[in-house]
Amino acid sequence: MKQFISFVRKEFYHIFRDARTTMILLLMPVILIILFGYAITTEIKRVPIAIFDQSRDELTLKMTDRLKASEYFELYTIVDSYKDAQALFRQGKVHVIVVFPPQYASTPDAQVQVLADATDPNEATQLIAYCSAIIAEQLRGELAVESKAVTPVTTLLYNPQMKGAYNFVPGVMGLILILICAMMTSIGIVKEKEMGTMEVLLVSPLKPIYIILAKAIPYLLLSMVNIATILLLSYFLLDVPIKGSLLLLVSVSVLYAIVSLCLGLLISTVADTQQAAMLISGIALMLPIMLLSGMMFPIENMPDILQWFSHIVPAKWYIIAVKDVMIKGLPAVSILKEVGILSLMAVVLVFLSVKRFKIRL
Repeated sequence: MKQFISFVRKEFYHIFRDARTTMILLLMPVILIILFGYAITTEIKRVPIAIFDQSRDELTLKMTDRLKASEYFELYTIVDSYKDAQALFRQGKVHVIVVFPPQYASTPDAQVQVLADATDPNEATQLIAYCSAIIAEQLRGELAVESKAVTPVTTLLYNPQMKGAYNFVPGVMGLILILICAMMTSIGIVKEKEMGTMEVLLVSPLKPIYIILAKAIPYLLLSMVNIATILLLSYFLLDVPIKGSLLLLVSVSVLYAIVSLCLGLLISTVADTQQAAMLISGIALMLPIMLLSGMMFPIENMPDILQWFSHIVPAKWYIIAVKDVMIKGLPAVSILKEVGILSLMAVVLVFLSVKRFKIRL
């Protein structure tokens, strides 16, 4: 154990000796979380929607058919209670629920209620606009209800202030951990190989796997510092609340960091130079995170093959889990699927990394 700690200490010295590496590790989270102040707005289509029709008269049935026929929505189900509607929101199965009050057609001042999941404020804004326009157009076409208000009553869940930070903070957390854990780990190990010092380390009494772990642990600890920095900036600077368990949020982040470290180890077994490691990290990790994790673009709008490919992007599951815990305040049982998938990824990547590393050395 003493020798192992010495290797970890050596790796810390190696990291902090390079001023550029230190700046990347510690200043990148601060810069990115400030720069990503505005989310990219895109057109949204085929969003799952639910209907809670307490009236079930001719008018509400026509409105339901109109919403079903729209290119912007896909009817997921018709619920029978607010409890069922809330369950669908918690499970992430629908993004909008339209509520028709009892005896809607015969009540002059009755209004339609639109419930929207505002964890992604840009998406919620568009969905409300689309839904309101469809309902208003249907009402204008009904001569018998000209006196009704054409503006539905909307309720924004989880993010009533419609702040963009609620959406991009989880994405930035996923991006930072990949950059630091995967990219820096792969580059650090490849640098040892490129300089010919890895073979010197391997002749020490420690087994190769422990040497690799000793090089990975500093990046894991630095990632925890970055997570703390992001959460502090999010809470105090951007007013993003932490509604769920802080311990659960940190635990999920540690699991995701381990997955990222394993990706870095796997890349280090493929690349022979630092430039190759950085290029592989940029193409294989950065682009999928930016484009296929749901960080910037809704996955529902993508072709089926890209939606399938997004399932193997670890950041997608991490971002979903962070939103559920941090923004929605849901318990651990609600993210069992995401935690299970990340755990499976970690096991598979560790197996592949260790196997390839032994073969190469």
